[in-house]
Amino acid sequence: MEDNAKTYMLGIEATLEVISGKWKGIILHHLTSGRKRTYELRQLIPKITQKVLTQQLRELEKDGIIHRIIYNQVPPKVEYELSEYGWDFKDLLDRFCLWGEDHLDRIYGDKTKVLEEYSAVEEKNAKQAPPL
Repeated sequence: MEDNAKTYMLGIEATLEVISGKWKGIILHHLTSGRKRTYELRQLIPKITQKVLTQQLRELEKDGIIHRIIYNQVPPKVEYELSEYGWDFKDLLDRFCLWGEDHLDRIYGDKTKVLEEYSAVEEKNAKQAPPL
């Protein structure tokens, strides 16, 4: 073991260190549906600032969870995708999402009251519904 290596009590500490922060799990969740450009991630996560998004993407890249793909063109084009190592995390992300939804149902009685994902779907469906 290296002299400057961190020590952990449990493996979950290492997991939480990699995905720590408010946004990393959300970024990873969106990347499970495929490559995304920075502006696409900003649209999917409107509450994140550009500075924080850039910081979180750099940390995920440093940890080997995502790849940064740079296209040699003008204007420059950069995309992010899950690495093979990052794909290993998908099942855990899915379980986190399901547990969170169950938790919201337990606390609020109905996750659709507080989960924007469901609110947006309901709003879209209401707009598409024919008038009575």
